[in-house]
Amino acid sequence: MISLTVTALVFGVVFLAELPDKTALAGLVLGTRYRASYVFAGVAAAFALHVTLAVAAGSVLTLLPQQIVHALTGVLFLGGAAVLLMKKDEDEEEIRKPENQSFWKVSGAGFMLILVAEFGDLTQIMTANLAARYDDPLSVGLGAVLALWSVAALGIVGGKALMKRVPLKLITQIAAVLMLGLGVWSLWEAIAG
Repeated sequence: MISLTVTALVFGVVFLAELPDKTALAGLVLGTRYRASYVFAGVAAAFALHVTLAVAAGSVLTLLPQQIVHALTGVLFLGGAAVLLMKKDEDEEEIRKPENQSFWKVSGAGFMLILVAEFGDLTQIMTANLAARYDDPLSVGLGAVLALWSVAALGIVGGKALMKRVPLKLITQIAAVLMLGLGVWSLWEAIAG
């Protein structure tokens, strides 16, 4: 059974953390050069793979005693909040142009870009933490993948307009505050439990 509360919480945290990330900008660049649906297909497949790996890693953590899991996830969330707060603005990366605009070339370029750029990224680590924290892999996985796909779609289709209206620094700060809150709550549960 999928928990809508957990799915919504995960969606919000991952969405806000991913929005100012370099991959959203890379999706924007790819989306301006190539057919959006081709780019999204590759990017979405790579994000689905990353979420699957993160949820599997987080699910392994649930085998530990709850106090240790709460303490570990609390520390990792606080670390993630610190990383977001200290993050410098990232430049758009130059992306090698596929030689033709076929579905497989364009989606393959998007897939490889995200596969490499997101491996071990903050949102992948956060997803693993959330999977360990809530012990609900389906809800966490659904929330994370929908958040990442939403950011990718925004970056590919409407990124320029959004980035002009909403300061990335503000989005980053909101994500950091949410992670800080989750970190403090997890540590409180570890101490109180």
